[in-house]
Amino acid sequence: MNYLSPMPRPTPFDLVFAPTAGERFPKIRAALAAARRDATDRDAFLMDREAVLLLRELRPDEGLGEGMDQLAALAHHAYVLWDAGLVTVEVPPEQLAGLLAPDPQAVEPGETPAAHYARFPERRIWARPIAGEPAEPLDGCFVHATLAGDLRVLGIFGLHPERMGFSVVEAEGPRPAPLAREDGTPLFSPTLPGGAAARLYSLVGGEELLELGWRISAGAVQWTR
Repeated sequence: MNYLSPMPRPTPFDLVFAPTAGERFPKIRAALAAARRDATDRDAFLMDREAVLLLRELRPDEGLGEGMDQLAALAHHAYVLWDAGLVTVEVPPEQLAGLLAPDPQAVEPGETPAAHYARFPERRIWARPIAGEPAEPLDGCFVHATLAGDLRVLGIFGLHPERMGFSVVEAEGPRPAPLAREDGTPLFSPTLPGGAAARLYSLVGGEELLELGWRISAGAVQWTR
């Protein structure tokens, strides 16, 4: 009996930007280089003609309203990822608990990728990216450092090849001071019913997403493929 191998798990870059990146992104890179602007300069990116055309192509006919800022953030993260070489970081399932522990495991020192997409084991980390809506699983997050030394983290939730779209949440800043949840539960501990028994984790608020980005950035070199 023959068995088909599973399809590779696509990234949001694969699903959204792969068809147009080869045409649009080199032109944006050339324009930013001519203006001596850094790839992480979002204002410069959004002022570029090719970036504007890309956003118009991606915007649905009915518009996005407040979601336009999220689309702009997604496009910029995708460009920075492409400019840095499309580095993907795969967090092994057996190392997830150590990464999300109250005292995360120390990692070997190394050169952190300038930008990367960090992908987590499927359906292990959950959050409510839209208030009042059901929780969604975190597929991964785009991560890159800014010129100011802060980190930008864009979480991708509810990604599925058969679903039209997904949810995004962005957090930016220096590494948060020691965090604590108001209810006293540990960071990243599950908030879904039965979550502890199922060995799930949860993100509560933008600061936890940002802290996750910093932890991933510290260990990215060992998980890069």
